[in-house]
Amino acid sequence: GGGGGGGGGGGGGGGGAARAPWKLRARDAARCPPHGCLARLATTVLAVLLVWAVPLSVLGADVLPGGNVFGLLLLLLSSMLAGALLAHVRLPGVPPIPPLLGMLLMGFALKNVPGQLVDGIAQEWSSALRRAALTVILMRAGLGLDPQSLRRLKGVCVRLSVLPCLVEAVSVGVTAHFLLHLPWVWGFMLGCVLGAVSPAVVVPSMLALQERGLGTEQGIPTLLLAAGSVDDVLAITGFNACLSSAFSTGSLLFTVLRGPLEIVMGVFSGLALGLVLRFFPSPDQAHVVAWRTTLLLATGVLAIFGSEALGFPGAGGLCCLMVPFVAARGWGDTSEAVAEAVKAVWIGVFQPLLFSLIGAEVSLSVLDPRTTGLCVVVLLVGLLMRLLVTFGAVGCAGLSAREKLFVALAWLPKATVQAAIGSVALDVARLRGDAGAQAWGLQILTAAFLSILLTAPLGSLLIGLTGPRLLQLPRQLLAPPTPPPPPPPPPPPPHHHPADAGAEVDGQTLGLSPDKAEMESTFEEQQTLM
Repeated sequence: GGGGGGGGGGGGGGGGAARAPWKLRARDAARCPPHGCLARLATTVLAVLLVWAVPLSVLGADVLPGGNVFGLLLLLLSSMLAGALLAHVRLPGVPPIPPLLGMLLMGFALKNVPGQLVDGIAQEWSSALRRAALTVILMRAGLGLDPQSLRRLKGVCVRLSVLPCLVEAVSVGVTAHFLLHLPWVWGFMLGCVLGAVSPAVVVPSMLALQERGLGTEQGIPTLLLAAGSVDDVLAITGFNACLSSAFSTGSLLFTVLRGPLEIVMGVFSGLALGLVLRFFPSPDQAHVVAWRTTLLLATGVLAIFGSEALGFPGAGGLCCLMVPFVAARGWGDTSEAVAEAVKAVWIGVFQPLLFSLIGAEVSLSVLDPRTTGLCVVVLLVGLLMRLLVTFGAVGCAGLSAREKLFVALAWLPKATVQAAIGSVALDVARLRGDAGAQAWGLQILTAAFLSILLTAPLGSLLIGLTGPRLLQLPRQLLAPPTPPPPPPPPPPPPHHHPADAGAEVDGQTLGLSPDKAEMESTFEEQQTLM
């Protein structure tokens, strides 16, 4: 009985020892000044207060509730929190849900809760920030391109970037004309909005697969990165052409020729600016990564906004793709550091801003359930056509059926371009004061919002689940490891004469005495010297 009590006491002591670290951490966190989790919480609260108080001291009432800056700060901070919370949601065997979904829903919630918290955001600011976010996404895509795989896959890259986008745009345009009763130009405008694949989903997913070596031998990640960028440029160019045709009374010939002209302008301007950034700053300068990142982002913003100011908005996106692709070829190892810096800018600032802003554009008060259902039907028709055409577009690329299926599934998600241009037609219609165009623009915005809500998480899920199952690792990783060489055979045992090293007789060793052995050794050394 006493032994049992001692055992119980020992168990209690072990439990107390196990609980001691928790008590120590709680006591350490409760010290004054705080440490640990309380200190991190206090630091976060202080940072949030300063982010609000500093603009308030400079701009005044615009930072108070109902103001423009207040709405932007509220969207930024709340969407960052929503994305961080969603990123920590882990389901067994399921890839993580993209944080952009939480950001999108947070913007939608803030728009539709009572209090008009984000109604004061100026349309000019919202539109400019969405275009700046598109700049960062295209910069990331350009930095992720592999020129060797591009040369090998240039034919299939063209087919993959053109055919699915074109077929989906046409099928969506025709379906929207008959179901949503949109004019032909507005239907094809919606088709161009929905026809673009999402870099925000495809780029990080492909980079993650590329880091694991999945599909790299066939060049699938690089193929999707390159084709996705061209696909986006094609969709944006087609959208701008339809937008110009819908609101312009100019020459139809110039409107038709604008697309090829913008592509040529984007390629050559991106090539020139990329060559400049390849050599400046030089590698021997201090803080070269920070300089290259800053100049790269500034060049991209200049390309996007400058092309719009010149009247050729479609050239800016292609220029943003070309500049980092050309410049990074001469940066050596620092190109990876620049890519990480651009990624940090995207994740920390522009991703939460972009998706919360597009979510805040959709109001429940103007959503029609019937229109919403028809928009879903239009979206599904376009996705089905895109899936079939994508599978056929990579038919001559030397890929297996499993790899073709993966490419087709990875080519479905939509988010970034839809968020960037989904509300442009509505913005232009508001500026023109055209009530009919505003109704059509609202339908386009609703379809863009639904496409993000439905396909972004589903696409990320499909890529994460099917990638390890449908793609192959490089052959050198699949080959069995080379077995180590056999150890060398042990040396043969030395043969000693009993007189020199002693002999074993009846289990006992008979050897020379230490003094006699030392004399024999000295005599042998003298004989050697002589």
